Amino acid sequence: MLDERLAATERAKRALAALSDRPLNFDPADVRDASADSGWHIDDYEQALAPEPPGDPVPGGSFEVAQRLMRDYAFADPAMVHAVYDPAGELAQRNMLLQVRFGPLRMFFGCRVGAVTDETRTIDGRPVRVWGWSYGTLAGHVERGQMDYAVWKWLDDGAVEFRIHVVSRRAKVRNPIMRLGFRLVGRGQQTRFARRACERMGELVARERARDGGGGGGAGGGGGSAPADEHGAAQLRGEGGALAQQRAVGDGDERHPAAPHAEQNSLR
Repeated sequence: MLDERLAATERAKRALAALSDRPLNFDPADVRDASADSGWHIDDYEQALAPEPPGDPVPGGSFEVAQRLMRDYAFADPAMVHAVYDPAGELAQRNMLLQVRFGPLRMFFGCRVGAVTDETRTIDGRPVRVWGWSYGTLAGHVERGQMDYAVWKWLDDGAVEFRIHVVSRRAKVRNPIMRLGFRLVGRGQQTRFARRACERMGELVARERARDGGGGGGAGGGGGSAPADEHGAAQLRGEGGALAQQRAVGDGDERHPAAPHAEQNSLR
């Protein structure tokens, strides 16, 4: 979600404007061909959302609600990351300034949205509608790589899912404080962010559909989200390819109390 208060500060305005001249800090071909053997972390997360009737996405259904939340970056937990971007601009090629919390540190990093995906695929003989977008890390980021966000609807049975695909590795950073901070907590923070994003998407979709009367519900009726397992955990498929259940952590500022912090600017 756009942090309007942060976006109004001169420092954030200057940092966001500076992103226009920053290149990606990785070769997209390396991400396409990435593997754990070549030093990349590759993770996949899934969160089941409330189902819809079979067929194309319906007005007010989980797919449509998730699309809007994704456009607004609303799935990102504000206890972990604050975003600054131009909401009037196109989603494709949007520059995003992210203020990320690493323990007591708050750091600015830049990312850029690539192409927006909107297509119907056939997977194992099943048609699935996919809408989503990705962003890649820019020069000055402590990581290199790309995160893909997408909402899927299986057209044969109406199941709807929010998915995150991550390809990343540590970048070379000159700032010793940032380098140490990321080494200590960065990887754990990244996985917590993705798990919490899945959990939060499920909560927000369920809340909006309940408020609107559960429009577009499937045969099961209800307006609540259907979790990825019976405990409400998001699913994580890690580098080894084995599917594991990992509890999503954090539920907002009350479980992430703000620690005294020093602010580091990676965009200088």
